Amino acid sequence: MLTPDFSKGLLTTVVVDQATNEVLMVAWMNQESFQKTLTTMQTWFWSRSRQTLWHKGETSGNTQKVTAMYLDCDQDTLLIKVIPAGPACHTGHRSCFFNQIR
Repeated sequence: MLTPDFSKGLLTTVVVDQATNEVLMVAWMNQESFQKTLTTMQTWFWSRSRQTLWHKGETSGNTQKVTAMYLDCDQDTLLIKVIPAGPACHTGHRSCFFNQIR
C-alpha cells in the first residue's frame, strides 16, 4: 500500500464531492491531520496561517464525511472524495472555486 510522502512537509489536498466530482476546496495536510482524517473519516487539515490543525466544520457545522482517498503517482498530493454537510467555502459558497477569470 502506498503512503503519503511527508518528507517535504505539507501535502496539497484536493477535496471533491463524491456524488458530482465537483472540486470543493484545496487545503494542506501534514502527517497528523492525515492520520486524524483516516481515524475519524472526516477531513482534518493543517492551517498554514494559524499553524495548527483544524477539523473542517468544527465551528460552522459544515463537515465532510470521507468516502475515498487517493494518492497521486508521486505520493505528494491527495484527492479526497467526501459527502459534504453544507458549503465547503468559508464565504458560504458550495465550492471555494466560484471566482471565474474572464
